[in-house]
Amino acid sequence: MNIGEIARRAGVSRSTVSYALSGKRPVSDETRRRIQQVIDELGYRPNASARALANGRTSTIGLVFPPAGNHYTGMQLDFIGSVVEAAAAYDYDVLLSPSGVDSDRSFQRLLGERRVDGAILMEIRLEDDRVDHLAALDFPSVAIGRTARPEGGWWVGLDHTALAEACVHHLADLGHRRVAFVNRPEQLLRAGYESAHRGLDGFTKAAAERGLTVRTYCCGDDAASGQACLEQILQEEPATTALVTLNEAALGGLYRGLAQAGRHVPRDFSVTGIAAGRWAETVTPQLTAADVPAAEMGRLAVDLLVERLDHPDAPARHHLLTPPISLRASTGPAAAPPPAEARTPATARVPDPGHGTPVAASRN
Repeated sequence: MNIGEIARRAGVSRSTVSYALSGKRPVSDETRRRIQQVIDELGYRPNASARALANGRTSTIGLVFPPAGNHYTGMQLDFIGSVVEAAAAYDYDVLLSPSGVDSDRSFQRLLGERRVDGAILMEIRLEDDRVDHLAALDFPSVAIGRTARPEGGWWVGLDHTALAEACVHHLADLGHRRVAFVNRPEQLLRAGYESAHRGLDGFTKAAAERGLTVRTYCCGDDAASGQACLEQILQEEPATTALVTLNEAALGGLYRGLAQAGRHVPRDFSVTGIAAGRWAETVTPQLTAADVPAAEMGRLAVDLLVERLDHPDAPARHHLLTPPISLRASTGPAAAPPPAEARTPATARVPDPGHGTPVAASRN
């Protein structure tokens, strides 16, 4: 079924049908009703490509979301789901592009072929070629995350600096004096990932303010790396009584490492960090954490992008979110350090089942 057949049955010209569908020119109410009646009877749905040519819109937004490693983490999947759900409320489809830099072929096809009306960018870096490239093209886009120069941009961000600080102050208030920081993988820190850098900055600043003895670690996004990282923490500083983590994908391994080292959570060791609420509640005991509002952030990003599309001259807007720390069962008062003879460093390196080679967390 096509526009020509609709025109024949409605007794009008093809151009009149086209104008009625696109709204580019006025059509009388009676003619519009007649055309709509034929469309309803035939169950006609306009071809997406033809509609895009007619009105300049694809009704599709791009989600530019490169996986940080060889898979998407639970939190990343939460973000993808939230964007898709929010876009559907506006009758937009979502095209996922795993593009990393502005020279990426997938990214260039997305822009050059105008497959989407606008884009949402994720996994933001402090210096991000994609953000700069889209700004130079004046292509409608919104970032979930902030670059080093967020002024004048459209973005939704999580204040990782303030949240990491809040985690440190919570532990210090409980009497913890030796605290570790478990960050994202080392390659992401080197690449300038915004969350990894801002979280580290917040942890370091708050630890200095409270006079804590701290060590910082990078850790792979998987449970095996989490366990290896925990073993390294206890090997290098057995008197450590707490940790803050940004790495929810490694959380299960961190807990497993504590259990194998005979450290009870929270009686002997407290764990806190930044994680999606539903993931914080899957571990036992449940994680005291700043809950990442993935659904809200995805919805806000879609809201901003639709605003940009509907009002191209609107001034740039952004949202910076700082959710409170949800107190659960993984933190408690600091315990006395174990006696020297009980401090048996954990030295085993845990093989990564996905690669068959030992994985050891590297210290920053």
